[in-house]
Amino acid sequence: QVQLVESGGGLVQAGGSLRLSCAASGRTLSSSVMGWFRQALGKEREFVAAINWSGVSTYYADSVKGRFTISRDNAKNMVYLQMNSLKPEDTAVYYCAFKNFYYTGYLSHYDYWGQGTQVTVSS
Repeated sequence: QVQLVESGGGLVQAGGSLRLSCAASGRTLSSSVMGWFRQALGKEREFVAAINWSGVSTYYADSVKGRFTISRDNAKNMVYLQMNSLKPEDTAVYYCAFKNFYYTGYLSHYDYWGQGTQVTVSS
């Protein structure tokens, strides 16, 4: 029902910034949640941030809190992840995720995933 395409990844020096974008196509509901996850080499995919439809509620992993900001533009079916003060440990493939309903929370049970965009932070 929903397709997600991430963009904005790349190579950045430690302390730099990137903004990731995720374009969603298909039907998105007012009860939807969009999130960002990442997976580093040799590690499990981990939650980064999530935002509800209204944009009022946001959630962040402790590792990125204060440095990353998630936002969305419902008119464009876009979600963004502004990443500041990047660290080498932020290096990972970043995935956009989507689910139609928030009932299962913001940290898990996402139904749709993008193909990912590589973020590499050099030291």
